[in-house]
Amino acid sequence: MSETTARPARPLEAAPEKSPEKFPGTTSGVSPEPLPAASAQAAPAVAAALRAGVETPAYVYDLAEIRANVARLRAALPEPSDLYYSLKANPHPEVLGTLRRAGTLPEVCSPGELAAALAAGWAAGQILYTGPGKRDQDVAAALAAGVRAFCVDSPVGLDQLDRLAAAAGAQVDTLLRVNDDRPSPGNGLAMTGVASQFGADTGWVLDEPARFGDRERVRVVGLHLYMGTNLPGVGELLDQFGQSLATAGRLAAALAPHTAGMSVLDLGGGFGAPFAHGGEAGDLGGLRAGLAGLLDRAAAGWPARRPRIAFESGRYLVGTAGTLLTRVLDAKTSHGRDVVVLESGINHLGGMSGLRRLPPLNPTLLGAAGHARDTDGRGETRPTLVTGPLCTPLDTWSRSAPLPPLRPGDLLAVPNVGAYGLSASLLAFLGHPAPLEVAVDGDQPPRVSRLELSRPDPAPPAPAGSDRSPAGRGGAAPTPLHPNPED
Repeated sequence: MSETTARPARPLEAAPEKSPEKFPGTTSGVSPEPLPAASAQAAPAVAAALRAGVETPAYVYDLAEIRANVARLRAALPEPSDLYYSLKANPHPEVLGTLRRAGTLPEVCSPGELAAALAAGWAAGQILYTGPGKRDQDVAAALAAGVRAFCVDSPVGLDQLDRLAAAAGAQVDTLLRVNDDRPSPGNGLAMTGVASQFGADTGWVLDEPARFGDRERVRVVGLHLYMGTNLPGVGELLDQFGQSLATAGRLAAALAPHTAGMSVLDLGGGFGAPFAHGGEAGDLGGLRAGLAGLLDRAAAGWPARRPRIAFESGRYLVGTAGTLLTRVLDAKTSHGRDVVVLESGINHLGGMSGLRRLPPLNPTLLGAAGHARDTDGRGETRPTLVTGPLCTPLDTWSRSAPLPPLRPGDLLAVPNVGAYGLSASLLAFLGHPAPLEVAVDGDQPPRVSRLELSRPDPAPPAPAGSDRSPAGRGGAAPTPLHPNPED
């Protein structure tokens, strides 16, 4: 990446690049066509899935909507810059393939996500491996696969990466994630300004910059700043990025004697999109010009990729492209309240709601063609307790969803759940089958799959009296749950 010989460097200006292919590649060659404004709920994809006779429950992903979201976000970001997709938002293979072909780069933080990114066709050299804690065997496996770009959160992470890179005979580049002293603007989930597993506190880096410098096998080539998520507007985004750039300038100056130069600056994301209710992704008009002005003042060499500027997103790119379809299993009145039980609950959507991470989920009644319908002569909407099929009172989507009187078999939809949907839910709890996942791409036949949870076959039973049997170890044989009545 950058030269390993130290030299004076302006903050946020890279040393000359020696091997640019070392860090994940650039998307600057991708020039998506302008696309129309965001669609409301991927309704054409839902209609196509229903015409194909897809059973419920089912997630429907509109791949055309994903491409449109990539184009909209690229158009709102300054050029040149790189755009990473955070696989945690949705790792479905069809989603990943669409994003790869649209020119995004993969950001992964687990062995499973690494495998998914490689299977989708990204090269190992394009992958950025992040996460606040990494097991030795997982880092070693990533290195063996050819990953050479990481993000670390502390000196411990730097030392671990250096040790494992030496064992692998590799030279790697890393970003240092920073926990800014100030919280994010807006009301999104704060990622900085609080005690956190994410990143090193700004004051810590400024006080002990040598601890965060290059290692024998690791070059600290840049900074990663991610202040908040799901920010509602361009003003909040610009406030966040401006604050991050100011912090990055201070840190780059402090780290300059201990690194070969800050050649990469990952400013994170926070681009907002609705979740589990109607609406469109946030309007990003004015963001590109505002960001370019901030970068001109803070990092004048950025148009020549000195430093290379990167952003990341999950929610904005895929959130509006997903809809969950589910049917009513039971409808009743309990203590004067309307109650409905659905095929889907927190095992399919909203598994993080118990952590107060998600708002109430209010589904919409659909007609047979997949379009929202009125009350169908059933009367006015009423506050309805919406639950799933799990044997726990926690399996509740909403305690007062405005719904008409429902009947068993009614089809409901939850829009805008393409991000943090199935893979962020309690899928294994109680062992219900996973919903189908249906990828729709225009007029092509929908591609249907189902995520299966499995474990290796257990070892065969030990012969009686062997060392592996209870009796052979001197213990009593287990009592049958249903003893033979003839015994």
